[in-house]
Amino acid sequence: MNKITIVSLGPEPAEQNLCLGALNAMKKAKKLILRTEQVSAADLLKAEDIEFEPLDFIYDNVEDFDIAHAQAAEYILKEACESEICYAVIDTLHDGSVKELYKQNADVLTLVGVSVHAPYVFKARLESPYIVTDAVSLKVYSAQYPICIIELENKLLAGDCKLSLAPYFGDDADILFFENEYMPYKKIKLFELDRQDSYSHRTCAIILPGKLPYKSRYDMEDLLELMRILRSDKGCPWDRKQTHKSLRPFLIEEAYEAAIAIDEGDWDSAADELGDVLLQIALHSVIGEEYASMTFQEIVSGICKKMVLRHPHVFADENIGTIKELRSSWENIKKQERGYYTVGDAMLDLKRGLPPLIRAEKVQKKAADVGFDWDKPKDVLQKVHEEANEVMEEIRLGNDPSEEIGDLFFACINLSRLCGLDSENLINMATKKFIKRFVFMEKEAELAGKALKSLTIDEMSVYWERSKAGDNR
Repeated sequence: MNKITIVSLGPEPAEQNLCLGALNAMKKAKKLILRTEQVSAADLLKAEDIEFEPLDFIYDNVEDFDIAHAQAAEYILKEACESEICYAVIDTLHDGSVKELYKQNADVLTLVGVSVHAPYVFKARLESPYIVTDAVSLKVYSAQYPICIIELENKLLAGDCKLSLAPYFGDDADILFFENEYMPYKKIKLFELDRQDSYSHRTCAIILPGKLPYKSRYDMEDLLELMRILRSDKGCPWDRKQTHKSLRPFLIEEAYEAAIAIDEGDWDSAADELGDVLLQIALHSVIGEEYASMTFQEIVSGICKKMVLRHPHVFADENIGTIKELRSSWENIKKQERGYYTVGDAMLDLKRGLPPLIRAEKVQKKAADVGFDWDKPKDVLQKVHEEANEVMEEIRLGNDPSEEIGDLFFACINLSRLCGLDSENLINMATKKFIKRFVFMEKEAELAGKALKSLTIDEMSVYWERSKAGDNR
């Protein structure tokens, strides 16, 4: 295959922006191909009697840009089998057919030239940094920087861009809309991006990020910056006085509230409560920046590395066929990471700050992994009865029953685990049922003109039995 030279025609007009190297390459070309004839450079070449072949016949007959780019690249490679090719595009940095040629590892020389976005960025007076992308390739990850979108060729493409941008910038974000290089920009809102009169390959839109503190959309960087403001001398006294340790109870509380919202299937509340959990992470991150204990980047990088290492069946070549094998692999990787070698080490590694029911269940599961477990729930139930009798005996003797009550709790957790149930859910359900019955009993007594405090336990029991009967109503 012969060499392919790719040149940039640059923004309009060609008389001002076409580079000398590109012009010389086109003049010397054995075969010159233009990505499109709809550029002023084509008129310049005609005036110089330089022959060229445009590829508009491909792009005019294919609606999908990816397919058109692939066909254009295939056509050029085919022509390069016959002779050396000079291929001229508006901008080598963003042209899809050029990207396709690079994928083929063809013998390509590229002359970069003037980027097509340069006139728009200059007229907008943008200060670095900013992001440049063609409309077809637009991918949005944050709203921290202006995004210059070139080659906004039609209304449909503008609509796609609007849908991609809206979740990050908000429908009312400011856009500088350029119909082409010659005309001044028009300031519009994002929701108007696909409602303009004219679009072409020379149309450009620059979306501008909002400014803190008031934006219609925020991202993680905004949250971190808000926390820095709140922690500053001009911020909030409460936020300024917080430390990693002082925030600990709030982190636990918010995590529980998020879990409750998820249990209840209240997804609006779940999103709100998970936001409160994220707030705690942001606060810890900013405090960590100040005291060099941690940063948000370290937190994110650490968990990403952990996920890659713990999923060798996804990110490496390890073959894991079943959930049981997966769990075994996960535990082995954790052992390597944390440097423990026995089941006892693994139990000791379980944090004491875990909710007691969860910690007890995790310890039991680790014992079960090496076969130290009951066979059936009824076997554990016998142990529950045994522990209950020991509690009763300690009370009869007038001794402190604390240890035996703890053993009874531990046996009950074992029972729920072997029944395939979650002990935390069970105790929450029981507590909820108790509250419901107590409220019923209280209201019934009130309707009878009585106060609970004035009733004997036997009298209360009457109302309690009524409340139990009411569970089935």
